Amino acid sequence: MSGYILEMNQITKAFPGVKALDQVDLQVKQGEIHALVGENGAGKSTLMKVLSGVYPYGSYDGEILFEGETCQFKDIKQSERVGIVIIHQELALSPYLSIAENIFLGNERESQHIMKWQETFSEAKRLLERVGLKDSPETAVMDIGVGKQQLVEIAKALSKNVKLLILDEPTAALNETDSENLLKLLLELKQQGMSSILISHKLNEVSLVADSITILRDGKTIETLDATVEQVSEARIIKGMVGRELTNRFPERYPQIGETLFEVKNWSVYHPQQQERKIIDNVHFYVKKGEIIGIAGLMGAGRTELTMSIFGKSYGSKISGELYKNGELIEANTVAQAIEHGIAYVSEDRKTYGLNLIDDIKRNITLANLKRISRLNNIVIEEGKEVQESQQLSEQLNIKTPSLEQLAGNLSGGNQQKVVLSKWIFTEPDILILDEPTRGIDVGAKFEIYTQINQLAQQGLAVIVISSELPEVLGLADRIYVMNEGRMTGELRREEANQEEVMRYMTGAGGE
Repeated sequence: MSGYILEMNQITKAFPGVKALDQVDLQVKQGEIHALVGENGAGKSTLMKVLSGVYPYGSYDGEILFEGETCQFKDIKQSERVGIVIIHQELALSPYLSIAENIFLGNERESQHIMKWQETFSEAKRLLERVGLKDSPETAVMDIGVGKQQLVEIAKALSKNVKLLILDEPTAALNETDSENLLKLLLELKQQGMSSILISHKLNEVSLVADSITILRDGKTIETLDATVEQVSEARIIKGMVGRELTNRFPERYPQIGETLFEVKNWSVYHPQQQERKIIDNVHFYVKKGEIIGIAGLMGAGRTELTMSIFGKSYGSKISGELYKNGELIEANTVAQAIEHGIAYVSEDRKTYGLNLIDDIKRNITLANLKRISRLNNIVIEEGKEVQESQQLSEQLNIKTPSLEQLAGNLSGGNQQKVVLSKWIFTEPDILILDEPTRGIDVGAKFEIYTQINQLAQQGLAVIVISSELPEVLGLADRIYVMNEGRMTGELRREEANQEEVMRYMTGAGGE
């Protein structure tokens, strides 16, 4: 044997109008953590779908060797049978089933179609101990956080006697503590001899745990770096990903800030089901024309709940407080009313709340403001105008697609995010709320989105950015509000803000 557990040679995969993979090579050594990095649309997920049988043998060209044997997988079950298991960015757990039931879903412990419950729960407990999760196997998945759900997915993979574990953006939705715990677990599994492929846009994590790093760009293998031999810097990885030096992570900003445009006063929100539980407690903030404000906070601080409740009361119950635009009290009790008042909201969950994945790009872009492209009292869509307007926004945001007829679900994460942003720009808003605008996208696409945010502020929009990445908040915002447990605990100007000061308010140590 060559010392490689996996060899993918000259893999080529084409879709109508685009070659997604062009003679890609990937070699993974036995017992290593191998990072796969590249810009959105570089071909990372496509390559892993080829490997796992999602794209079956015959739909691509090239050769796959696993443990020295040629593999021609027809579906994902065949790849799992030999020990290749993939955990996707969108977790595939059933919230209403227990942890144990989720671990063995599709791989049940049964005899003659009768479940062996005692064996199921005892084996689940053993797997949970292995991944460091102390919760009972009988706990419903809906009752545990996203970080723990990732551990359940890994326990599920271990139940299938995994030899090569593929993790696609495993920490994208995790807070810092949960991310650290997951990376520690990966290193522990490596010590036990397991091989892993880690797809991540968080280059600090890649540098921390990876033994080898393969860089893809435009569907081609650029290079593989041996992180055990040399210290591989983030700048070195970025250069391979984008094909150039990226000296600044954020574009230069020259703010032209005007009068207060939007103000929220005495805003309180209760949980939609547990109506005695207050989620947002008497919050007050404002944003001026041409200003970018950041809202920072730990997971559970209430940032998303605050902004969703403002946007047409699309979250919460017993909502109280006042909204002012240009000094005048406004009502935004529905999403339609919020849009009429010039408020736009880009959700953190682009696949569920941002896009219609089974419709094309142009329809997704124009969907929130159809009256702009319609006639006869908004009954008839002017298709030529729809194409013209969506084409203009597609070019403005550099959406990489062979056609506006492409389904949104077929785009990479970064290009999907650009479509969502285009959709809300198309509504011609005055106040733009961006919730985790760069989650799960690469540094190149991030820079493009930061540039668009700056340009929108230059045009006089009031921009509100929620981000779990402190460098992003510090790099974008003119002012930063900090939340803790549903309250505003601090307000910092750009020149006085730093990570330590923001973190102090995030943990509640900074006072009211």
